[in-house]
Amino acid sequence: MSTPPPAPTKAVILARGLGTRMRRDDAAAELSSAQAAVAASGVKALMDVGRPFLDYVISALADAGIQEVCLVIGPEHEVLREYAAAASGGRVRVSSAVQEEPRGTADAVAAARDFAGEDRVIVLNSDNYYPAEALRALAGAPGSALLGFDRAALLERSNIPAERIRAFALVRRGADGLLVDVVEKPDAQTLAAFGEDAPISMNAWLFTPAIFAACDRVEPSPRGELEIIDAVRLLVADGEPVTVVPAAVGVLDMSSRADVSAVQDALSTVEVAL
Repeated sequence: MSTPPPAPTKAVILARGLGTRMRRDDAAAELSSAQAAVAASGVKALMDVGRPFLDYVISALADAGIQEVCLVIGPEHEVLREYAAAASGGRVRVSSAVQEEPRGTADAVAAARDFAGEDRVIVLNSDNYYPAEALRALAGAPGSALLGFDRAALLERSNIPAERIRAFALVRRGADGLLVDVVEKPDAQTLAAFGEDAPISMNAWLFTPAIFAACDRVEPSPRGELEIIDAVRLLVADGEPVTVVPAAVGVLDMSSRADVSAVQDALSTVEVAL
């Protein structure tokens, strides 16, 4: 009987995004002057929702057993470098790695290669808050894994409207619970083929070091980006098992100015400990 791998203690948070939707003005969104300034900067992970949004994300990771966090940032993101230095030293050590150009999520993950070393790492978006219970389940998976979110739970417990959820990546899981395929931005035909019960991916991953070789092999997508989903497909094609961990929970999304109020309300009772 093989010994299970040690639980991951490292996480990578992808914070290199340009924040295009957050920068867009929205007259209907009621923001404080401080919130409006963050929105205009596009660094949505630092949106003040009682405290910086990233505080909540990192605290949930710490609750799931993570001890080291690496923020993947752009060379211009001095404010995120300063945040990492200020947030580090409590339950979690926080550092940063630079993705020189916004070439896509696979390239962003590759920027954290030195941080990961030979360890497994959880990889997350910086603009999503994933409950600690889901992160604990992800950390308990063997090898590589992803969270497969339940559509009904996302609709009921998230701040994300149905039309946006319909655009999220769909997961095909085999009878053995392993990933067969994942499709980004599915069209109506794909939605019908996968079915309403198909799990949804919201970019919450657990990777072995094999992901970095896969990222090196990824070709640009039709959007011209190096996509982490394509790297995961290469892992599956190479025979690496990727477990789909069921997650019947909500996720908070901080993509636009219209999201700020709902996220702030939802996090108002959440305790943060960094």
